[in-house]
Amino acid sequence: MALSLKSLMLLLATLCIMQALGAEAETCPDCFIRSRAAHYPNSDEQGTDSGACGFGSFGATINGGDVSAASGLYRNGLGCGACYQVRCLNNYYCSDRGATVVITDSGSGPNTDFILSRRAFGRMAQTKDAAAALLARGVVDIEYRRVSCSYPYQNITIKIDEKSDYPHYLGFIIWYQQGKKDITAVQLCETKNFACKLLDRSHGAVWTTTSPPSGPLSLRMLFSDENGDDESWVVPVNNIPQDWKAGEAYDTGVQVN
Repeated sequence: MALSLKSLMLLLATLCIMQALGAEAETCPDCFIRSRAAHYPNSDEQGTDSGACGFGSFGATINGGDVSAASGLYRNGLGCGACYQVRCLNNYYCSDRGATVVITDSGSGPNTDFILSRRAFGRMAQTKDAAAALLARGVVDIEYRRVSCSYPYQNITIKIDEKSDYPHYLGFIIWYQQGKKDITAVQLCETKNFACKLLDRSHGAVWTTTSPPSGPLSLRMLFSDENGDDESWVVPVNNIPQDWKAGEAYDTGVQVN
């Protein structure tokens, strides 16, 4: 039986709405995604100091110890330092706020996207008793979304890797990555002639170069959204000193929203 004009118009309108909703779901940066999360077994409340991102002991204590390993979200190290809101789905135990965690490690469990520190896992609960019940379960259903990292009293900081060898080899980790974008490229520039060198991401959040430029060094960091559509270079206020030393941390003097 042929459709009436009114029925046809209603069908077309419904299809358009469904298509719009589908496109919105694909591009919605603030929407929650369903998954599962576990927690580090046989560990203390905080994260691990041997995470794949290369943060060392800083990776166990950043964000008060609310940290996580990630599987696909690790993205070969590009995901290091990213922040996610994670909340479990059991209404009896779980709070609406959940926990905000920082990615400091790579790892996966049984069909999980996150392996949380015990502290972060418990913070998804409504009460201490509920937290104990969640930890006993080990793996729970969750939903997550990426959120902006915020460290109100900290500037982005450059931590020189302990293996650096002045002046032949320089490696460093970027602490207190802020905002909701990834650091996709880093350049090191001589302050005298502005000659710049593109650094390598050796692993995780560790950037390295052999034969680094001489003199005080200016850093340039490229912040990009996950689609690569919105990119901007950030140049710190403070330079890395000419006589940089392995193990030292240098405040860049900048924060990124």
